[in-house]
Amino acid sequence: MNKPLTKKRSLVFFLVPNFSMLPFSAAIETLRIANRMLGYEAYTWRLASTDGQKVFSSAGIALEVNTSLADERKFLAGENRPSMVLVCSGIYVEDFQNKSVNAWLREVYNRGVAVGSLCTGAHVLASAGLLTGKRCAIHWENLPGFSESFPQAEVYADLYEIDSNIYTCAGGTASLDMMLNLIDQDFGENLVNRVCEQALTDRVRGPHDRQRLPLRARLGVQNSKVLSIIELMESNLAEPLSLLEIAENADLSRRQIERLFRQEMGRSPARYYLEIRLDRARHLLIQSSMPVVEVAVACGFVSASHFSKCYRELYNRSPQQERAERKLTLQMAR
Repeated sequence: MNKPLTKKRSLVFFLVPNFSMLPFSAAIETLRIANRMLGYEAYTWRLASTDGQKVFSSAGIALEVNTSLADERKFLAGENRPSMVLVCSGIYVEDFQNKSVNAWLREVYNRGVAVGSLCTGAHVLASAGLLTGKRCAIHWENLPGFSESFPQAEVYADLYEIDSNIYTCAGGTASLDMMLNLIDQDFGENLVNRVCEQALTDRVRGPHDRQRLPLRARLGVQNSKVLSIIELMESNLAEPLSLLEIAENADLSRRQIERLFRQEMGRSPARYYLEIRLDRARHLLIQSSMPVVEVAVACGFVSASHFSKCYRELYNRSPQQERAERKLTLQMAR
């Protein structure tokens, strides 16, 4: 259904250091194309940062901004008040802790302004207390750490989520889809289709479309039995299943599972299971501040010492060294 071409919407893109360029650019370009198709500036935007200074993206590209946090707080009460604020972030967002930003976001939301995030920006919204009991989306790579840090949020591995006046997007090209949803709300399907043609995309993905490639394509494995076992393993990392339990679930013998995994994965099922648990642990070490012992428990290890031993054998460094290297990388990024 097409709607009257009279609506206007102003947006603030709040840039967090190391924000990701892809979702940011995809969002703005989608709105720019919509304006061009409409023949007037239905969507206007400005860029903001904490201090009004330029912000470096994760690609090392610095963007000048239009306003500071202090400016935006003043604008809330006047004619420059935005209709939507989107937090744009990327890697190392877990280390962005700013009470002033949190207070501003709460004020924005309480004044009835739509609030949202691109890529990992849900971390900032959750830190501000805006995602308690709310559905939200975040990049699949950051989901484990986010879930552990903010259990009060209902996080999903969706492309984007819209819960009342809160819009969250997993990042990448999914920000294009979320902006198309916004355009559909404002102007209808006809304009959405015209924007899609200009952006060379043949369809609008829904919020619940998958973020990642299907397991079959991701692993290059065709055996359905092996794939179902891997899915079972990935669903049981905190409390690993025994090979006997896996065999019973798969309706195979332990010997058959051993043979299939060596054929398809080049390792035993026990070894593969261990590696995916350690991979989850690595994500938690990098993307959360959870103590090492809690990371160990969350990934199914009975002790921190056993976890450290297995981690070192696979990654040639201890969990503590992994976290120390992350902190060093963060300092260099600043």
